[in-house]
Amino acid sequence: MPTPEAQPTPLSEAIPVERRVVFVVGSGRSGTSTMAGALRTLGMHVPQPEVAADETNPKGFGEPQWVVDFHDELLRRCNVQVSDARPSAWFESGKLAAFEPLRERLHDWLEQQFVEGGPELVVKDPRLAWFLGLWRAAALRCDATPAYVTMLRPVTEVVGSKQRYYAAQRSAGEVQRTAAWVNMMLHTERSTRGSARRFVRYADMLKDWTVPVFAIGQAFDLDAVKSATANDVRRVHQFIDPTLRRVQLTWDDVEVPDRLREIAEESWQHLDRLADEGGDVPAVHEVLDQLRAAYSELYGEAEAMAHSTALAARREGLAQQPEPAVRHGVDRVPHGVRKLVPGSVRRGLRKALGRER
Repeated sequence: MPTPEAQPTPLSEAIPVERRVVFVVGSGRSGTSTMAGALRTLGMHVPQPEVAADETNPKGFGEPQWVVDFHDELLRRCNVQVSDARPSAWFESGKLAAFEPLRERLHDWLEQQFVEGGPELVVKDPRLAWFLGLWRAAALRCDATPAYVTMLRPVTEVVGSKQRYYAAQRSAGEVQRTAAWVNMMLHTERSTRGSARRFVRYADMLKDWTVPVFAIGQAFDLDAVKSATANDVRRVHQFIDPTLRRVQLTWDDVEVPDRLREIAEESWQHLDRLADEGGDVPAVHEVLDQLRAAYSELYGEAEAMAHSTALAARREGLAQQPEPAVRHGVDRVPHGVRKLVPGSVRRGLRKALGRER
């Protein structure tokens, strides 16, 4: 009896394509835009519209405008800034991950991006690290596999680049920017631990982007990367400009307190090891945990010493606020209640109080 031929699977029963979303994280000015742009050029979808390119990032940011606006809203709600040096800021921003209306709102948006843009997305924004729990929950609700690429660049170069290109925020200073880098990078590493992730040096991207990017494609099973054509590769070569690494400072160019410098440099050395093949191991994690604890202790000491300065600034701010106008007894009565009083009675009260109109 002849063996029946295998019948093709009906389209209605076709195996669904795996959904994947790559979150590009790390401190701003670390090459996150270069990574997001490379993945986009190879065929992964960056939700539209994107933030427009400018002189600080002439090749484009690779950031969805909706994501930036969403994060700005969340940062205002939890009183956290993009480059926040406070270890406690992670607790404040993390609380929003449990707020169900936000979870639903983000899930609905992300689901729409998969429908419109395809099964492989790239989401990048320096603010994203503050809300990794919220994004991970949204990805899983969309039946998508989340993965993380953390870009690495020496802290002195990041600080110098921000000082040069973020003129409007220059008052932050080198000390604050260095502290914020340590806070951001150490907590981002801890938050992505145990997930699918890769660490990529910005210098390696500029030297030969094909090595780290195709390694990411294999590690995350990204079809757009694994099936890239020669034309796709050529377009990425045209997109990546090695001259964009325009700021290359060292500790000789950055003035920060010795203890902060020590923690920042040691953090960089161990984060850098994560980019090596086989470098993302528990021994390195343990040292990074110790550095994160050391930074929290240092920040707590600095905060305690600066307490008087903070109080003085608060008093000065309160003193500059205009005093509220003194309201008379009648004025303190809610308008809705005053409307219930007959007009003749209200006029009599005003006359008795010497406040006739």
